[in-house]
Amino acid sequence: MNADANRNTTSISSSTNSDAVDGEASSPVAAVPRKQLQHDSASFLRENVKAEINKQVVRHKLAKLRHLVIPQAINAAYLDSLFPDLLQSFDPQTVTYNGGVANVTNWKISCYLEVMEGGIPCTTPNETLLELFRPVLNTCNDLFLHWYRQQHACNARARRWTSSVAENAPSMQSCYRLMTFVTRYTPNPGEQALLKHVDGAGKVDGSVVLALPIDKWSAPEEVNTFVGGGLTFWDGKNNANSTQDASTQPREIHYDTRSGDLAFIDRSDETARKRYLSPTSQGFNTVVCFSDSLSMIRRAVWHQADPITKGTRWALVIFYKVL
Repeated sequence: MNADANRNTTSISSSTNSDAVDGEASSPVAAVPRKQLQHDSASFLRENVKAEINKQVVRHKLAKLRHLVIPQAINAAYLDSLFPDLLQSFDPQTVTYNGGVANVTNWKISCYLEVMEGGIPCTTPNETLLELFRPVLNTCNDLFLHWYRQQHACNARARRWTSSVAENAPSMQSCYRLMTFVTRYTPNPGEQALLKHVDGAGKVDGSVVLALPIDKWSAPEEVNTFVGGGLTFWDGKNNANSTQDASTQPREIHYDTRSGDLAFIDRSDETARKRYLSPTSQGFNTVVCFSDSLSMIRRAVWHQADPITKGTRWALVIFYKVL
């Protein structure tokens, strides 16, 4: 962990009680001035979100899904209040990909708020935007860790956690942000989408994508309203009525995400990832990694930011490590 890891770490006790599984999500909270919200996530986080995560994870695990999208998790009015400052400070850095499915070598539509140790993928993170989004990032830490615990409640890692609690109570589980960035998609060539990919290069345990508002400040809303977009996942299994070939392939699931929608994405299988990474890869030198040997990924959650043909689309992305 880098020296600044403590600034973006969330820890919770293993004995913390979860929200009731049958809790129902309520309507988004009313708009509140941002200055009143800086240190009060309850003011911009929809009520009972954790209860909804609990319930949806049970359903998704039955369907063998390793991702989850929660609509309107973050108050869209609060995100609106951040946007003028985002526009003023957004300054994309150019980073280099290693090619792959997206066939992109120079990525220049993301502004990095936090980077990995050694200044990867860039050495100039935007500290102004980091401070602007810090309340949201801290809330995302808490929600991601809650979701991750539920998602892995019955696997070997969870059993190790449980054993640790018994032997060394009270044990803590934590996550920290490896990388954070804001991306602005446009209809320009090379900027419309981030096509089918897997997040990270072995160090990432999961990720979060938060849909940000439509830009109503730099131009009229109808000008910047995007056409297309959303997220597509290849995850889970096709139903029993599928053809034999289709039944061996993951389902293709599309979400028309809008401001405040929050997506959680599980990591790839670690054993498969070692086979998947190119032997020429040097550390974590790109935002995402691809390979020509796609069949070697067994359980990776492939996904993409779908292309837009008009307007601009914004998203906040966080890569996580779980301890």
